[in-house]
Amino acid sequence: MKPEAFRWLSFLSFARLAISLPVFLSSSHAQNLAGDEALSKVLIDGEDWQLVADGFGFTDAACADAEGNFYFFDLGKNTGIRKISPDGKVTTFIENTPKCSGLKFGPDGRIYACTQGSKKQIVAIDVPSGTITVLADDVQPNDLVVSHKGFVYFTETGKGQVTVVDANGNVRVGATGINKPNGITLSPDQGTLAVSEYGGTNVWVYRVERDGGLTAGERYMTLRAPVGKPDGGGDGMTTDAQGRYYVTSHVGIQMFDWTGRLGGVIARPQNKGTVSVAFAGANLDYLYACSSDKIYRRKTKAKGVLFFQPPALTAQEK
Repeated sequence: MKPEAFRWLSFLSFARLAISLPVFLSSSHAQNLAGDEALSKVLIDGEDWQLVADGFGFTDAACADAEGNFYFFDLGKNTGIRKISPDGKVTTFIENTPKCSGLKFGPDGRIYACTQGSKKQIVAIDVPSGTITVLADDVQPNDLVVSHKGFVYFTETGKGQVTVVDANGNVRVGATGINKPNGITLSPDQGTLAVSEYGGTNVWVYRVERDGGLTAGERYMTLRAPVGKPDGGGDGMTTDAQGRYYVTSHVGIQMFDWTGRLGGVIARPQNKGTVSVAFAGANLDYLYACSSDKIYRRKTKAKGVLFFQPPALTAQEK
């Protein structure tokens, strides 16, 4: 066994041990009626969701750039890729694009998208010209994430798989056997890929190999589901700099720590579907949410991660 594989398995074993350890708390602390302690490390007292913009058809494809601008797509009205600056100004970023259910910036400055028009493709859109380059054709993309090495990972919900496209346009299957994979994100060091199930209650994690391949698949987080429903409706995902995962779902935005433990559920900004989230704002400390016909945000103690940038080096790596 390679040393890297041993470290990965050791990490998973440690995480599983942490999850299974008994918690010696009184019943009142176990219920934590004042709010989950993990959520208290993210949410700010007195801060709630703020309406940023409304009047849309159906918003999706949340992402951000290095300046903290927030981007999304209105699938209901198909008015191009929209941009919201940190001060709340809404503009059209690129017009006349196909419908996009997933958007992310890449290390080359282009914006990558899952298109939902007459052709379902993975494309790279040049900024600001809007020139489109097709990277994968005849696919069923839902959402995507792009690493700093230029690997594009996207979910194909109908196929139950994650597919990988490299910088040269080579397409390969990354992982299979997922129950309607939907949301997808990376850990801060980009060594782990996480995928949410829309048709189940699992969030899967995979080790990202140097060649971009995915190995060591594991059901690692369990989504809460509404009473009477067999699935959690895992949808769009994002990650913060501390390695916490935020998964939109039927019951709200479920937050997990790096060991896979559920820290709590952040209530949806309105009683409508919230399908996509991303950290944006000048310091990447606002959690933005695509909630049906509106865009909301709330200030947090957390800070987001931009995957098109190389991860920060550890002290040992330096």
